[in-house]
This record gives sequence, structure tokens and C-alpha cells, in this order.
Amino acid sequence: MKLSDWVELKPAFNQSINKEAEQSSVIQMKSGTVSYDGLRVYFCTKTGLLLELSEVEPPSPTGDLYEYDKSSRPSWKKHLQSEETDKDGSLVPLQGCMIYGLSGDHSVSLFLLSKGGKLVERRLHQRKWKWITHGSPEDHHLTSITPFLEDELKERFFSLFLTTSTGSVFEYQIPKHLGTAQEDQISEAWQNHMHPPNAKAARGIPGLKFQLCRILFALDDGRLAELHLPGLGGQNSGPTNQFNRKKLSSKYIWSILDAPESEGWNGEYCTEERGPMNCIAGTSRSRLVKASEEYRFPDNWINTSFRLRLVQAGVSFFIITEAGLIFEYLYTESVWLWLRHDHSTPMRGALGNYNGSVFFVDVYGTLLIRERSNNELAWINCTAMRKGRQVIGGPPWDGMSGKLKVTAEDALFFVSKSGRLLQFSVALRKFKWKDCRSPPETKLACIIDQEVFRENIVFVVGRNGRLYQYNKVTELWHEHHQSQHLVLSRLPGTAMRPSFFSLTGSLFMLSEDGGLVEYHWNAWNGWNWVEHGTPSKDVTLVAPPSPCIKGNQLFLIGSDGNIYLRYMDQLIWRWKNCGFPQNGDGDTRDQTEMGANDRMQEVCMDNDPTANLDINLKNPNDQNRKCDPKVAPTRPIPFSEDSVIFELAEIQKVQDSKWVWQRIIGTPTSSCKGSYLTALAS
Repeated sequence: MKLSDWVELKPAFNQSINKEAEQSSVIQMKSGTVSYDGLRVYFCTKTGLLLELSEVEPPSPTGDLYEYDKSSRPSWKKHLQSEETDKDGSLVPLQGCMIYGLSGDHSVSLFLLSKGGKLVERRLHQRKWKWITHGSPEDHHLTSITPFLEDELKERFFSLFLTTSTGSVFEYQIPKHLGTAQEDQISEAWQNHMHPPNAKAARGIPGLKFQLCRILFALDDGRLAELHLPGLGGQNSGPTNQFNRKKLSSKYIWSILDAPESEGWNGEYCTEERGPMNCIAGTSRSRLVKASEEYRFPDNWINTSFRLRLVQAGVSFFIITEAGLIFEYLYTESVWLWLRHDHSTPMRGALGNYNGSVFFVDVYGTLLIRERSNNELAWINCTAMRKGRQVIGGPPWDGMSGKLKVTAEDALFFVSKSGRLLQFSVALRKFKWKDCRSPPETKLACIIDQEVFRENIVFVVGRNGRLYQYNKVTELWHEHHQSQHLVLSRLPGTAMRPSFFSLTGSLFMLSEDGGLVEYHWNAWNGWNWVEHGTPSKDVTLVAPPSPCIKGNQLFLIGSDGNIYLRYMDQLIWRWKNCGFPQNGDGDTRDQTEMGANDRMQEVCMDNDPTANLDINLKNPNDQNRKCDPKVAPTRPIPFSEDSVIFELAEIQKVQDSKWVWQRIIGTPTSSCKGSYLTALAS
């Protein structure tokens, strides 16, 4: 524990303040307020002065050990650390473990952890206190201690169970009545029990011993695991009052305990309306081998993934040009027009949209907000705020404008240049950065989904091509099981959840070799990977998938410049070639998932190749015309519930899985001739 003292804070006046106030020994305050960022306090004195209080240090350093004894004077006593324990840093403010009689009938031992991840002991023996450093397993950083049971006092030795920063569980064995000579002779005191397959122990959360030789641990994916001796404990074993320890094996084993699946993976914040959607079954697959090579992003990665951003459904969206210019396509007063938003630095992409404010990233990685203040448009530099960082990516989707509820916990997540996950709080305009770090020994590449597939969960892909999740409530990272041959692309994905009253759904991503990959969850089989492959042998997928439409359809861009629809028909996944806007002959191919019987259906085609085009296509022989009718490999965005915007054409749904090209949209920077209205945003 730590003792807090009163500290007298005397204001320092500059020369502009009158000497009468400076010489006064007592300054009486009338009122005060805390600054917006919480770093300063402003006071108004009774004499009319305004005082600022900032950068106040605590009266004592953190991480010190204090003892409280109400019968002594003073009641609080500080335990000074020895030179040896001081090298490992101050103590971690976590639950420790008290053991009586370890080195004698009247001895007391308090086990704690240092910030260096070492196990230290404060021992009282023969009325003398001393520090003992027990250290840690080689190359491991300890994060929590599991308290022991009173029944263990009957054993010949004590066992402390500790979790590490890599998600393993170690047992530290200490003989009773340990003498100084014996202490140096202990060998193999640390026993590594590792962790269950495909899941790691939650960092910093101690286990729970509910019976001798049976300990429960929280896993980083929200489930529970029991570490127990064979024949004692497990999924179907209740409490056992009597057993013979000598007849049991001394080697511990793991058992996964089923737990209800919920929005945030079994936290106390789950809502009752979801109901008990069965459980995730225990897994038995082997762990993955991580890719060791460092991934290097293509130069146009940000622009390809975040070139388009929806502002208001059916009314407005942004596009970032290759030169870094910002244009907004806006429908106002029955007219479509382009608005140019100027900034001093070129932009790379539009990373998010919250409540009408659009988040951009420039060529230096600076995160900027474009929003309307009163009747004028303004820029806000988020990277320049306290703890701000340079970013390379953000959430793939913002949802349809007007349908998202605004809460006091609203935040956007971004990926930093250094590969860490950043949380940027935006609710009530109380902007605040938080470093969510990254999975152990892994740098992040992109965000696959933010809280669409599961509330409070952010799915990401590491630069090693593996899938991870971050729980923003428990602040825990979890690595999902993935076969060794499956390496994901470093591109954003999309979530498909047919109903928010059911937890069944999928995450769709691209593999490194250009195929479509699905990560599916249902209440019967838990998590499963499904590889959809490509539309045909000579076509690969080159851009992130579109948003999910109606819970069973999504668009993808092929290497041949065509648009492909992946949809479910009577529980069978099918491919459909929608071509590109000027492909008027409607060569639309529909294939089953197994690639067996091909059939021709002219459903994804131009309604009229020229009727709704915003650009002039009436003179195909014009030599100055440099139009490429194929679709650019840029991530598409939703424009309404039944339409999707590609760069730059709109496709619209007319019936079930039947889509028609609605129009081609001319831009101020396009090489194609077209007619459009432009204006400068101000």
C-alpha cells in the first residue's frame, strides 16, 4: 500500500503581478476548474488573480511497499528496498500472496512482483525483515501471482502459480522451513505448465484455486481453463473432498471449460438480450509457427485501402486522388457537384467518419479531422494532441450514417506506423489517445473489423499474416488459430452478420495469394476457416472486399478489372461476374462453389451503357480520350442499402442477387472527358 501526504503548493508570480500579492503569505481561493485535457487546474483568488497549477509530482514515488499498523505511531511505515531488489525496479501494484510459517513457526512471507517481472519476497523472521529476490524463469516476465489455499499448509512444500507476459503459467516450488543453506541448493524450482492449445493465459490476471491441485485461469479469448492433476478435475468433474495425493500423477494437465459466447467474449458487460448462445468448444489443434520476415507495405497501400469514404448515405462521399487532393461528391439542391477541400499537405486516405467528422491521414502519417464548426469548415490535428501518434490505417467501415447510436464510450481505432493499435476516443468531443499496444512480438498491419462482428472486439491482421483480436474492455490480446499454409493479405476485411439478434456470422479477408477467405462462427461448430478461392483459375482478387449486403453478398475486384459478386443461394456459395460499367454485352458467369456446372445469366450488366453515365461516352473514336473502363483496384464503399461505389462507378441492386451498373461518375482529375460541377469548400 502507499501513503499519501498533504503537499503545500505555493504559486510563483512573474514580474507583472503586483508586489502586494507576491508578498502575501496566504492566498485565498474563490473558485477553480480543471482544464479540458485534465493536465492543469485554474484557480480564481479572492483578490481577482488567475492562477494555473500544472505538472505536480506525487509526494512519494510509486511502487514502494508500505505497512499499516494502527497500534503504532506513526501508523504507516515504509519498507526500504535493498540494493538487489532495487535493481529490478519498483513493485507492481498487483495482488500479492502472504504465507505464514514458510521459514519457521512464527515467520511471515509476502510475495510480490517487481516491474522488471521478477518474484520478490519480503520476509519477517525472528523479528527481522529482509528482502529476498527469487527472480523469474529465463527469458520470461512474470505478470500475476495466484494466492494459495489454506489446505496447502499440510504439504511439504508450497507452490506459487504465476502467469507471464507471453501467456504461459509457471509453478514455483518452495520447500517448507527453508534454511539459508538449503535455499541455494534448490534445483528446477520453476515448472513450466505452458498454456492450453490455441489459447494463452490472460496477462496480469491471477488464477483462482478452488481446490487443492485445481486452479482456474482466464484465457485471453475470454474462456476459462483449468490446470489440474489427471483424474482430479476437468470439464465433468465436480469438487472432490477426499483423495490420495500420493496415488495421483505429479504432472498437471489443461482442460478447457465451455463458456457462453457473447458480444464481448464473456465479460461482465454482456447484455441479457443476447441470451446464452451455447459455447465455444475446446480446441485441440496445434500452435502456429509465426512468420519471422518483416512485411513491407507497398507505396500506395493507404491510398488503395482508404481512397473512398462515405459521409452520408446517398448524399455525400470523399475521394483522395493520387496527387493527394481531397474531393467531396455532394448532392445539394437537386444537383451533384464536386467540392474541393484544401490542406497544406497532400493526403493519403480517409480513415474514418464519426458523426459527420471525417478523419484523414496525410503523407506524413498525421491524423486530421475535417469538420464543420458553426458555418465554416475547419481542420483539427489529432496527432499533435497529447500522446498522439502517426498512423497508417483505420477501421474499414463506419456503418450507414444515421443508424449508429452515439454513446459516451465511442472511439475509433487506428494502426500506428510502428504497428501498434491506437484507440482515439471521440465521444462528446473529449478527444483522447490510448496505446493498446500489439500482440507479443507482433506488429499490426491493418484492422479487419471494429465492433461490427462483436461489440468491444477489434479484429486485426499482423504483419506476419495472422489474425488477432483485441478486447477493449479487458484490454487483452488473443491470437486465433490458423493453419500454417494460410497467410492473410495485409488488407482490410469486412464483417458479415445476417442478424444482430444472432451471434452467427463471418469475417471475410483476402489471402496472400489473392483468394477469398472466410472465418465463420456459429453456435454448433464454433470457429472455422473456409477458403473460397478465386472466381477462376486465371483471376486473382486484388482489392479489399466490399461491405456486406443483406447478410449474404459482397463484391470483389478481380485482376482482370471485372467486378465479382460472391453470394449465397440456397445455402451454396456462388460466384457471379458483373464485368465493368461499359461491358454492355452482359457476359455474366454464375458458378457454384465447387466450380462444377457453369450457367449463363445476364443479371449483372449495364441497364443502359450510356443512359446514366456522368461522363461523355458518345465519341469512342476520340483520340484524346484516355479512359480505362475497367474498375480500379480500390476498396469499394457502401452508398446506400442497395448500392455500392467503386472507383468511380455505382452498381445498384434491383432484385435479390441481381445487380445493374447505374452510372459512371466523372471526376475533376479524370483523364476521361465529362461534365460536372465543381466548387471550393470553405
